[in-house]
Order: sequence, then structure tokens, then C-alpha cells
Amino acid sequence: MTTTVAPGNPATAAPSPWRRMRVWGAAHAVDDLYQGLVPAAVPYFVLDRHYGYLAATGLTLAATLGSAVPQPFLGLAVDRFRLPWLAGAGVGLAGLGLALAGLVGPYPAVWCLVLLSGLGVAMFHPAAGRAARVDAGDSAAAMSVFAAGGSVGFFLAPVLATPALAAWGVGALALFLPPAALMAFVLLARARRAQLAPPRASAAHGADRWGPFAVLTGVEVLRSVAFFGLSTFVELYWLRDLHASRALAAAALTCFLAGGVAGTLTGGRLADRWGMVRTIQCGTALVLPFLAALLLVPGAWPPLLFALLTGAALNLPFAVLVKLGQDYLPTRPGTAAGVTLGLAVSVGGLIAPGLGLIAQAHGPRGALVALCTVPPAALLLGLLLPEPQPSGRQA
Repeated sequence: MTTTVAPGNPATAAPSPWRRMRVWGAAHAVDDLYQGLVPAAVPYFVLDRHYGYLAATGLTLAATLGSAVPQPFLGLAVDRFRLPWLAGAGVGLAGLGLALAGLVGPYPAVWCLVLLSGLGVAMFHPAAGRAARVDAGDSAAAMSVFAAGGSVGFFLAPVLATPALAAWGVGALALFLPPAALMAFVLLARARRAQLAPPRASAAHGADRWGPFAVLTGVEVLRSVAFFGLSTFVELYWLRDLHASRALAAAALTCFLAGGVAGTLTGGRLADRWGMVRTIQCGTALVLPFLAALLLVPGAWPPLLFALLTGAALNLPFAVLVKLGQDYLPTRPGTAAGVTLGLAVSVGGLIAPGLGLIAQAHGPRGALVALCTVPPAALLLGLLLPEPQPSGRQA
């Protein structure tokens, strides 16, 4: 999708789709930063507030409930009423809730504020996913900029938060309010301009295909289980099983998450060339050999390459799943985004504690070995995905 610029008059040219997608990519990064800050902050609530492990996991549950449960309903509301302001309000609430959680004392108040922060994350995804799809048009590569923004935000959360939390405790969460306030202002101003501007043509054609969408949701749930499991245990695997230093273990997690960002962007480009279904199948097929190599290659340094490649393969289908879900539900793009970006991802996080029981009995390596059963199941579901109908598109 390209924009023609009149020679000698660039000021009057319409903004390119890529320029518009960079805004949505940055917004997604800011929104998911607050989703990533919760697991980064939980250990410091234990240290500073002397919470027990049950109370600490309760905060993670609050964030997951807030972000997962409302998303399908918010998606339905966005599809019916548009609600262009919802994305900006969601980012603002996500940042405000978490910032205040670091300042208040009573645990019930902290729990409710973390829940509200999760609700803000949930408010963002359906509205932003619908608007981003309109700006991206039929380009999976453009949509991958939006999807990769979330991966970047989740990746940056522990990198930015850990030094601040180590130095100043959980009160340092208040330092992360400005990005939310700034992005909320940008998105709300953008929504106001969109309401004042002449309406852009936006047409959804074709019947919603709930069967393929259910299969796609299953693929995303399995991808999410693998992602959360690896995010949780890859660092511990380097520490406990490979007997590596903390710095090298942190480098392994960094490689995995950085590979995820690269895989999201690459997947969008491949989908524009190969097709979306083929890209999803390719990504799911590559996860198992890369994960097996991570577990079988000797030493502590060589497996770093396979941590990077596993993260890339795991996220290769991410943006494509978001776009394909909207193609399967052409009249409900907000609902599709709410499920693929929110509910399915959060369900994967809810299943992850079951891996903790395996790790408790068999160590981090045991949990990673158990995860080797997930990619084949995702591939089998991926083989059932049909190509989208040509009419399932938005202009």
C-alpha cells in the first residue's frame, strides 16, 4: 500500500501507511510495557512489602484477569460503537494504575490498582488493533510494525524497571507514568482529529468464519504457552542446568526476547510474499528443532544462538495471526484483535504456572522438555487453517 506524492508539493501529500503504523507500533510498545512491568515488579513487592508468595502471585493474577477477561467484550463494543478514544484512555489507565500501585500501602488497594492497570491494557488492544488494521490495509508487513511494538514493550519492561526498582523499591513504578500520559495525549488527540476529518472509506466484506478463527485462536494459545514458558524458565535453565553466570543467563533471556521482535517483523514481510497461512506453518514448524537444539547443544555459550532462533521462530506467526484473525472475522476486526492480542495471549500465561509444577519436580530443563510437546500441536492446528477469502479485507 503506497502513497503517491505530488512532485514539489510534499506538504499536501497524505501520510504514508508506514508513518501511521510507526505511531501505532510506539503506542503498542508503551501499552505492553505496563504488562511487562508487573512480573518485573513482583519480586520487589516481596522484598519491600514482605508479601508472601501467594500474595505475590495474586498480583500477577490481578493483571492477567484485568487484561484477559474484558478483551472479547471490549472488542464487541469497539466493533459496534467504534470508540476511537478507547485506545488512548486504555494506555493512560494502564500507566496510572501501575504507578499508583507502587505508592499505596494496603494490599487490597495494590491488587485493585494492578487489576485496573490490566484493564487499561485490555482497553487498548481491540481499539488499537481495529484502527491499526485500517491504516495497514492488506499489508502484513505494515501490521507487523504494530505487533512488534508489543514485543518491544514487553522486552523493555525488565530492562528499564530492574535498575530503578533495585535502587528505589516499588515506589519507582511512579517513574513510569510519563510514557503513558504522553501516549494517551497523542492517541486522544489523534482520535479527536479523526472525528473532525471526513470519514475514510472502510468497508468490510465477506462472512465471518468462526470455525477457522477458533482454530487460529488455538494456534495463538499454544504459541503463547510456549512463549510464557520459555520467558519464565530460559534464564533459570542457564543458571541451574548449565551452571552459567547471572550475566550469561540474562543474556539468554535477552537473546530470546530480541529474537521475538525480529521474528515478528520478519513474519510480516514473509506473509506478504508467501501468504499468511504458509508463514504461520513455517514458524510453528521451526520452533521444535530450534528448541531441541537449545537443550541438546553442549556448553553455556553455543545455545545462545538457539535461544535467539527459538524466539524468532516462535514470533514469526505473531503479527500474521493478528491480521489473519481479522480476515477471518472481516466484520469484527476489534473482536478479532481483542482475542488474538489479548485473550489468547493471557490464557497462555495462565497455563504457565502448570509448568512450574514440572520445574519443581524436574528442574527448569524438565519444564523446557515439556514445552517440546507444544510446537507439534500448534503445527497440526496450523495445517487446518484455510487461506482467507479474497473479499475479507478492509480498504
